[in-house]
Amino acid sequence: MRFALVNDVRCEAAPRLIGSCPSCLQAMIAKCGNQRIRHWAHRSRVSCDTWKERETLWHRTLKDQFPAEWQEVQMRDDSGQRHIADVRTAHGLVVEFQHSHLGANERAAREAFYNNMVWVVDGTRLKRDRGRFQQGGKLLRRVPATNLFFTHTPEACFPVAWLSSTKPVFFDFEGVRDGSQTADRHVLWCLLPERVEGLAILAPIPRQRFVTAASERAWIIPGKAVIELLTTFLRRERAVAELNARAWAYASPNERNFRRARWRRRARMR
Repeated sequence: MRFALVNDVRCEAAPRLIGSCPSCLQAMIAKCGNQRIRHWAHRSRVSCDTWKERETLWHRTLKDQFPAEWQEVQMRDDSGQRHIADVRTAHGLVVEFQHSHLGANERAAREAFYNNMVWVVDGTRLKRDRGRFQQGGKLLRRVPATNLFFTHTPEACFPVAWLSSTKPVFFDFEGVRDGSQTADRHVLWCLLPERVEGLAILAPIPRQRFVTAASERAWIIPGKAVIELLTTFLRRERAVAELNARAWAYASPNERNFRRARWRRRARMR
C-alpha cells in the first residue's frame, strides 16, 4: 500500500516511520529498500484486502496522475465487505489498475462491488500482447468521421481473459519506462463491454484525455451514444449495399463493365 496512518494522518512510507492500516487499523511496516518502490506492508504479512496486488512503477506512475486524496480509497458495500479502490474520483468513478493475471471470478466480483468502474490493464506484462494487438489492429474497421473502430475478432487484438468484462477495459501497450514520463505521451485502447451485432467496439484515447475525463465526470466514454452511432452506421451501410445490389441486378452489360473498371482503379489507388 502507498498510504498508512501515522498519528491519524495519511502518509507515504519513509524510513523509521510506524503506521497503521487505514482499513483494518493493524500495524504497518514501512518498506524502503532499493529493490521495490517504497510502500507499506502489514506487520502480520497478511493483507486485509485480498484484492490488492504488489504495486509496480507502472501502477504508481499512472495513479500519480490523480490527486493523492483519490488514491487508495476504502469502500464498503451493504453487507459490510470492504475493499480499497486504486482510484476513486470525486464523481464516484473507480479506476482499477491491473498488472498481474486476474481470474474471471475475482474480476467479476470486483466489477459487481465497485459497479461504476473502469479497468486499466498493463499490456506490456506479457511480450506477446503488444505484438498481437499490432497484428490484430490491421483487421479493425473505422467508423467514418469518428475515432471509433470495430471488429468481428477482438480476440485477435486483446487477451481472451478480458473479453467478457462487463466494464470498459483500457489497455496500455506502451507502459512506463521511467517515472518521468508524461501522461499525454501514450494512447490507451479501450474495449467497450457492449457489442453491436456481434461486433466489438474499440476507442483509442490519449492518456492525458483519459485522466481529464475521469476527473471531470463519472464516465470516460459514453457507451450508449457509441452504440447508437455504430448501429446507425451499420444500418446505413446495409441500405447502401442493398441499393448497389439492386442497381447491379438491373444494370446493362456495358454499365457493369464500367463499374468493374472503376472498382479496379480504386483498388489500385489504395
